[in-house]
Amino acid sequence: MTGSEASPSFRLAYVPGVTPTKWVRIWHERLPGIPLDLVPVPAAGARDLLRAGGADAGFVRLPVDGTDLSAIPLYTETTVVVVPKDHVVAAVDELSLAELADEIVLHPQDDTLVWERLPGRPAIERPATTADAVELVAAGVGVLVVPQSLARLHHRKDLTYRPLSDAPESRIALSWPQERTTDQVEDFIGIVRGRTVNSSRGRSAPPSARAKEKPKRDGGGQGARKPTAGKSGSAGAKGAKGARGAKGGATAKRGKPRRRP
Repeated sequence: MTGSEASPSFRLAYVPGVTPTKWVRIWHERLPGIPLDLVPVPAAGARDLLRAGGADAGFVRLPVDGTDLSAIPLYTETTVVVVPKDHVVAAVDELSLAELADEIVLHPQDDTLVWERLPGRPAIERPATTADAVELVAAGVGVLVVPQSLARLHHRKDLTYRPLSDAPESRIALSWPQERTTDQVEDFIGIVRGRTVNSSRGRSAPPSARAKEKPKRDGGGQGARKPTAGKSGSAGAKGAKGARGAKGGATAKRGKPRRRP
């Protein structure tokens, strides 16, 4: 294959907190001839990157504004509060936003949660990033509310986190430009949706192909013939046994003395 004929790569963007390893591995197994390039992108910049053609598809955080981007919701994350390990919150398994009323709750500028009203007391300044906010939590300045994946991403030995029962949640989706739904995008959609290798391209097989496959699945296999053979064998054995019984009966009849009148 010449350089001009080489398959282009598939560019996959992903926001912080998303781990695309499983889907990337399946892509390499099914489409080894098409490289997959990972493109890390801040949560706030993912949609602009897709619109500008910087990636073919991407894992983003909902909502996706506008109608030019398609999106398939994948999962919803638990929201947690990050605190120092010696904080009183660390003694409980779960808490509510109301229990943070007296806490300084840091609100980074790259916050991925959509708030109607921020919990707790605001800090004097908003940290620029979630990473900066985590450093402030470690310094005892306040606490931080984030999706659980971000708490894991910025894990520190001196910090811990606990679930919040009534906090906003963040949803992860696979998104791509609607007008650029290429075959490779369809391939990746199939992988993310868990389709088998025969249907991973996202395009249904023709009805004729499905009709040809159905008889083979229903009764054309070797396993379907074995019960018939077993049944015939059982019937044959019963027939042989009956024959032997009949023969034995005839012998007994011939051996029985007859009474003369």
